Amino acid sequence: MDRSEQGLLRTDPVPEEGEDVAATISAIETLSEEEREELRRELAKEEEEIQTLSQVLAAKEKHLTEIKQKLGINSLQKRKQNIAKGWQDVTATSAFKKTSETLSQAGQKASAAFSSVGSVITKKLEDVKNSPTFK
Repeated sequence: MDRSEQGLLRTDPVPEEGEDVAATISAIETLSEEEREELRRELAKEEEEIQTLSQVLAAKEKHLTEIKQKLGINSLQKRKQNIAKGWQDVTATSAFKKTSETLSQAGQKASAAFSSVGSVITKKLEDVKNSPTFK
């Protein structure tokens, strides 16, 4: 099978970095002028397609930004929503609920203890105030 039957896209292995440069140059030299010109046209076409796709992507990103602005969605609002959703997820866990209940009970007990201590101190101060030594 000669080259015209194989087509321009051959399955020859592409040399990796560090491989023999002379072998690469030899493979390039075996291309006919017609094959080189066809590859140049193909290269130009691929570069043009890449440029077009880059422009389309940029236009779509701009349009996306405009839509988000119209909807009032910006990065700060998005972060707030993510944080709120994360907090909601945390508060829904059983571990959070158990911890919250435990802390609530501890808070109630601490409040009762402080109240009791306050009552004892108030009573003692009243006793001192009403004592004959203080009068």
